Amino acid sequence: MASVVAVCISEQKGTPKHEVPEIQLRINHGIVGDAHAGNWHRQVSLLGQESTEKMKAVLPELPIGAFAENILTEGLTLYTLPVGTRLEIGEVLLEVTQIGKECHSHCAIRQQVGDCVMPREGIFAIVLKEGTIRSGDTITVLN
Repeated sequence: MASVVAVCISEQKGTPKHEVPEIQLRINHGIVGDAHAGNWHRQVSLLGQESTEKMKAVLPELPIGAFAENILTEGLTLYTLPVGTRLEIGEVLLEVTQIGKECHSHCAIRQQVGDCVMPREGIFAIVLKEGTIRSGDTITVLN
């Protein structure tokens, strides 16, 4: 069963995200209080804990949110989901809009380790149904 490990936000772009108890998601906006919110195709970022473990093998002190993920998951290989996949997380409904991303500058993790998983294994989504997401919420892949 797939679930949410942690939820994170950053109040300013270019700063690491930090773990919070819950996030509020809004249609045509994304996460309330997150610097990357807005009416665009990358309202919410998700990354699997399985992906972060690859990097923690080299840099064990990496905190949750270090990859700028809003939602850290477990039990689901996110980057294998096709664009258009819908994810039900608690009361929220997301739609996957992008798999991976191009990094415009090398992040601190890439500078330290020589690699970063977010550009290959992170995914992005838009909000289709508003609500709250917390650590422990179940993730259901809808077809």
